[in-house]
Amino acid sequence: MLRAAAIIPARFNSTRFPGKPLSLLKGKPVIQYVYEQTSLAKLTDAVFVATDDKGIFDAVTNFGGKAVMTSPSHASGTDRIAEAARDIDCDIIVNVQGDEPFIKPEMVDDVVKLLLDDPSVSIGTLAARIKTRQDVVNENVVKVVFNNDGFALYFSRSPIPFHRDEWTLQSIEHSLPRTFYCYKHIGIYAYRKDVLLKLSKLPQTKLEKIEKLEQLRALENGIKIKVKETAFETTGIDTPEDLRRAEEWLNSYS
Repeated sequence: MLRAAAIIPARFNSTRFPGKPLSLLKGKPVIQYVYEQTSLAKLTDAVFVATDDKGIFDAVTNFGGKAVMTSPSHASGTDRIAEAARDIDCDIIVNVQGDEPFIKPEMVDDVVKLLLDDPSVSIGTLAARIKTRQDVVNENVVKVVFNNDGFALYFSRSPIPFHRDEWTLQSIEHSLPRTFYCYKHIGIYAYRKDVLLKLSKLPQTKLEKIEKLEQLRALENGIKIKVKETAFETTGIDTPEDLRRAEEWLNSYS
């Protein structure tokens, strides 16, 4: 049995950027960057790409990676990795987003370690201190608050915690908060396999539907999520413009 396996969900028909996993970044597919970075982690024993597209499957196997074909009807990446995980004999599954070419292997190890160090932890994830005011009010930057033991209390697209003495609803709507203490959720997860399979079978919950955040399904069903602070930042590829910026960044460091 494997201790931990990383699964990278990758679908072709992205709404904002169709074919994103196969888009070339300095001549190499985005999905290959993600796979190679994830493979450098020390606490995972195998890496797989879970996809619904034959082109992505072939691209992964062509560069020497392992790929699993999954149903095209999955509503989320979590459902996709759950299907792939059923046939993998392991204790822990790591969900690495397929559009994060600059993911650090240390981040993969950190979420696995959350589960290895504490048998009571069902899901582990990461958060980074927000440094810019723009991120505080950006709805695409998911915020998280957690308790003194590091367990998530809530995830939201809204600025949380709300700084009552410094902010007003009007100030957040029309200008950027001057002071803030907020954390950005980094979308990498480690699950105990049985918890992942259970979670994928649960129906969508009210808050999940409102915020459009899958992790709220776990919290609403009493499944705790342990959060570790990380100093690493990631740059996801959501649009062709993001790809162009990533290419520029790589060129500047090569």
